[in-house]
Amino acid sequence: MFTVATPDICDTYPEVQVVEPIFINFGGIEAFHGPVRTIKCFEDNSLVKQAVTEPGEGAVLVVDAGGSTRCAMLGDMLAEQAAGHGWAGVVMYGCVRDVDVLAETDLGIQALGAHPRRSEKRGEGTRDIPVTFAGVTISPGHWLYADNNGILIANQELKL
Repeated sequence: MFTVATPDICDTYPEVQVVEPIFINFGGIEAFHGPVRTIKCFEDNSLVKQAVTEPGEGAVLVVDAGGSTRCAMLGDMLAEQAAGHGWAGVVMYGCVRDVDVLAETDLGIQALGAHPRRSEKRGEGTRDIPVTFAGVTISPGHWLYADNNGILIANQELKL
């Protein structure tokens, strides 16, 4: 259980990057953290679907979905798979759906908003590369800390 609030982390570690406050908490776990794994895609969640079936080992899946608000990139079934495979959370620079179920899922989820339409599945996108959105660049191996106050990015795991 993650118990240190992001404001306290900022006070202790002023060098952490703070993600612009554009995300909404949708998951059943409001505070989460872990090492980052990344996906970059646009209106195609094929790689998200693949990633959530792999062992998460406490990692946070950061998805740069281009900020699209035209479809959802994560819904109840993928979120439940992520939770079942040990992911700590998902940060979606895009939309999610099935929000009532997401709120009951044992997974941290932050996204830009909700959208009822599902994404395409064309097999497009890239994994494990640096992604840039909301004023920060996030690379695989960075650590992400999130709660209702915001999202922080650190170059390494922080001593809390």
